[in-house]
Amino acid sequence: MTPTLFQRLLGAPYYQLAPAVRALHGDGDSVRYEGRARVVRGRGLLARLCARVARLPPAADDLPLSVHFDRDAHGETWRRRFGDHAMDSRLRPRDGSLVERLGAVRLVYALHVDAGALYWYVDAMRVFGLLPLPASWCRGVQCREHEVDGRYAFLVEASLPLVGTVVRYEGWLQPA
Repeated sequence: MTPTLFQRLLGAPYYQLAPAVRALHGDGDSVRYEGRARVVRGRGLLARLCARVARLPPAADDLPLSVHFDRDAHGETWRRRFGDHAMDSRLRPRDGSLVERLGAVRLVYALHVDAGALYWYVDAMRVFGLLPLPASWCRGVQCREHEVDGRYAFLVEASLPLVGTVVRYEGWLQPA
């Protein structure tokens, strides 16, 4: 059996993840999850521009959310639907890190497991494949996956210097 992307990147710490987090990143070439999300977007001009470039979802207090995970030998494609808004990304491994292409943005993450939760910390970011952003700008972009009441839960925050909050979204998912 071939290990999944997250099994390969995390190694033994993968098995320390909470059951709902481990299940979401587990086996299966095509898996669908559904749930709800709350999205807060930055209001400034630069925040709106950054959100558009990354194809981030609109602000809403309670959106239906579905995520279709397509896995292959090279990585994963996540097809998210926040209500009517599509937000797709491609994830792949590179030199022990996780790389995500989200709209015109490429993010490089370091993954960390602590107390059953999975943390994604951005180490590097490029826009339009050419423009690297300073490493210090990456500190405000992170994700936490954890389990609440037996369900997979997530919190994604993106804040940039001079821009402020770009997006913050949180919610839960369960197998569809």
